[in-house]
Amino acid sequence: MGAADPLSRAFSALADPTRRDIVARLAEGDTTLSELADGYVVSVQAVSKHLRVLEDAGLVSRSREAQRRPVHLEAEVFDLMTRWIERYRRRAEARFGRLDAVLAALPDDPSDPSDPSADDGGTTR
Repeated sequence: MGAADPLSRAFSALADPTRRDIVARLAEGDTTLSELADGYVVSVQAVSKHLRVLEDAGLVSRSREAQRRPVHLEAEVFDLMTRWIERYRRRAEARFGRLDAVLAALPDDPSDPSDPSADDGGTTR
């Protein structure tokens, strides 16, 4: 992934469903590689590679507690992602709000002859 910005690295790392699942499991609490690997049909090495991608993206970290090496979810990168998503969500909501206002101003059915506001083309019946 190299020099890509933190947001790009995070979204790229989360593009894989296994890594998203690992993140979901880590959201419940810290755990070790072997405990994580127990939940998958792939090898411990494969789960380790997924963890390395998540680490490179700054989404997880590993520490040492005696013989145990727990994997920890890093909230800061998720905060960055949330702020980015929230900014665009607010913009989209503002656009939808303007569209709702335009649609609300339109007549319900301009071709409805029983609607007194409908334009009858200048003819009377």
